[in-house]
Amino acid sequence: MNKRLKLAGLAASRTLRSGKTTLVDADSSEKTSPYFAGEKRSARKKRTPIKIEHEATKDDEMNAKEREDAAVSTDVADVKVEEREVENKNAEQSTDLKDIKDEERWMPPNWETVLENIKEMRKDETAPVDTMGCHKCTDRNASPTMFRYQSLVALMLSSQTKDQVTFAAMQRLNTYGCQPDIIVATPDDVLGKLIHPVGFWKKKVQYIKRTSTILLDKYDGDIPKTVKELCELPGVGPKMAHLCMRVAWGEVSGIGVDTHVHRICNRLKWVRKPTKTPEETRNELEDWLPKPLWSEVNHLLVGFGQETCLPRFPKCSECLNKDICPYASKSGEKTKK
Repeated sequence: MNKRLKLAGLAASRTLRSGKTTLVDADSSEKTSPYFAGEKRSARKKRTPIKIEHEATKDDEMNAKEREDAAVSTDVADVKVEEREVENKNAEQSTDLKDIKDEERWMPPNWETVLENIKEMRKDETAPVDTMGCHKCTDRNASPTMFRYQSLVALMLSSQTKDQVTFAAMQRLNTYGCQPDIIVATPDDVLGKLIHPVGFWKKKVQYIKRTSTILLDKYDGDIPKTVKELCELPGVGPKMAHLCMRVAWGEVSGIGVDTHVHRICNRLKWVRKPTKTPEETRNELEDWLPKPLWSEVNHLLVGFGQETCLPRFPKCSECLNKDICPYASKSGEKTKK
């Protein structure tokens, strides 16, 4: 009986809405009963972690320094990788822009075929420019400085003058003494006789003497090394300046366009629209012709113009480009009519 009383004190019955009766543990009723909600329950004490201090050894300092160095080197490596990625991206973008520009750049149809045909027709080098051009007019025994001066004088004489006439005048000048100091001291009439019958020889006497004086005073007898300075000399224009840079200094600064090049480029329609001056033709030609061809295009077209594509009565029937040349097809239509 005593045992039953004790059990009854430990457990109590609870009737549910369903009608079933369950036993509830005394401890659990205390935990869930609202009557005990106000009572504070004793909280467990938190264990405080014990800090163990120790002295830093040299090995620890070295390891920490190594870790710092490794972290810094990693950061630097990451920065370099990022910079390289940016550079590659920029390079790709510039290449894409260049490709777009190349695609947008105007180029005449069949120009490569036309140029190759001209090279084929010029391969024997039988034109006057091949043997008597300005690059052939200098004294073979001249010093580099005098070679450059004579090249400039030959170009000044060549304007509106055939190569044969220019070559003969330069031979007389070289024999006389084609040096700036000698030319400056030469009377005008004597110099005129030496260069006659080049075109506009009287004006060219003044141009050559004034230019020689400037070269002595400003360039110690040599010639300028830039197109801008060359064009500042009396009687020197862009065509002469660009040709002089190539012949005298061995540098390609632009395309020398004379009457032959001007005429042929318009006939071949190597210009977007007809040009009226050689300078306009030069700008048009330099806009699309690949730069590696700039050094040879003048020589090729001048000889082609002297032998085949003549100013009057061009020999279209003998030209390898007769089937693709716009001028030849137009001339053929006129002949048929």
